[in-house]
Amino acid sequence: MESRTDLVEDLMARFPHVPREAVIKEDLLRGGLAFDDSALTDNENGEVKPKSYFIFSFDHRTLPELGEAALRRPPEEIVLTGGPYGLRRTVVSVRINPDSPYRVKPDADGRLMLFLDGRAIAEVGLPPMPDYYRHTLANGKQVMEVAPTIQWGYLVYLTVFRVCQYFGAKEECQYCDINHNWRQHKAAGRPYTGVKPVDEVLEALEIIDKHDTLKVSTAYTLTGGSVTSHVGGKAEADFYGQYAQAIEERFPGRWIGKVVAQALPRADVQRFKDYGIQIYHPNYEVWDKRLFELYCPGKERYVGREEWHRRILDSAEIFGPRNVIPNFVAGIEMAEPFGFTTVDEAIASTTEGLHYFMSRGITPRFTTWCPEPTTPLGRTNPHGAPLEYHIRLLEAYRATMDEYGLASPPGYGPAGPGNAVFSVSSFMDSLPADRS
Repeated sequence: MESRTDLVEDLMARFPHVPREAVIKEDLLRGGLAFDDSALTDNENGEVKPKSYFIFSFDHRTLPELGEAALRRPPEEIVLTGGPYGLRRTVVSVRINPDSPYRVKPDADGRLMLFLDGRAIAEVGLPPMPDYYRHTLANGKQVMEVAPTIQWGYLVYLTVFRVCQYFGAKEECQYCDINHNWRQHKAAGRPYTGVKPVDEVLEALEIIDKHDTLKVSTAYTLTGGSVTSHVGGKAEADFYGQYAQAIEERFPGRWIGKVVAQALPRADVQRFKDYGIQIYHPNYEVWDKRLFELYCPGKERYVGREEWHRRILDSAEIFGPRNVIPNFVAGIEMAEPFGFTTVDEAIASTTEGLHYFMSRGITPRFTTWCPEPTTPLGRTNPHGAPLEYHIRLLEAYRATMDEYGLASPPGYGPAGPGNAVFSVSSFMDSLPADRS
């Protein structure tokens, strides 16, 4: 049986035009990494920004199974440099897997390193605790709980609705653990506000704005679970839109405003625009019709795949195609028992979706699938999709962008290996630096 090192180096050799950084990053995102206890954080009392669990768990084990990592959180992200592959600065979201062949620990000289199969392959940098995390709201809540930042501080992630109204086996997306993540944090006694009051969000942003003197935080994302009825008496567009309106009134032009929501009817999308949102993410999750119906049963029931796509195209007329950026979950195309059985088939299907949107000026982006253990697809596919799929997707993604002359999407920071900060996939690392 080949080692993980053999697999990684074989793919680096076979796809030399895909940055080496992206090969390592995709493998870490799909399969997770482990931390020595000595490399864990001291939570909010330490010098390292801890993992905030801002919406999904993005772990390969439940909190009770993480041991010391559940008590002393790992860092939110790590940055990799150097090593035998000469890695340029690469920001990677932390996804914990105690059984991973990747491990973060000090070397013999005390330097924190990433080891693969027992061999040091990169130096590891940790995100410093930002000044704004050291302050609390008037009611004692942490900024990290109300308005955590990710992507090395670039993005303020506002999960203002911590659960999803697609609920139960017949409605929940089969790869998504948002509802379980809510339950496990509440069971562990952690602060995890279900619906974040507007005034608390504004207070947290006041603290960030005051202490982020270098203006590293550049964008905010409003998101949470889907709303199929009402939250606080408001339907989805007005529920999420009220936060954007309040933020834009209090901090005009301070951040790029983004919203992740369902593909809504044109009038609702217009309200997002009127509330001050600049970028709209109506995520289509997976391209294949059969897999969408199987993996997103609630979205199929309430909206339907064809209507979802039609609404994405309609939204481009309101926001402009460049500012509509639907996400898909890269890898679930190959999830057993219903997914494609070969990489060729999966890439062909996903590329069909890329052509559909990119030919219309809309640039999708993707999140690398993390098979969380409490989800149906995570339970049946604990190892996720093959690494080759993820590397070939990067190749297909860039080729399709080139075909239609598209630039990297706005609101994601700089593009290019050594520059990118988007941490939950390598699509920005894989684009040339001059495209953003």
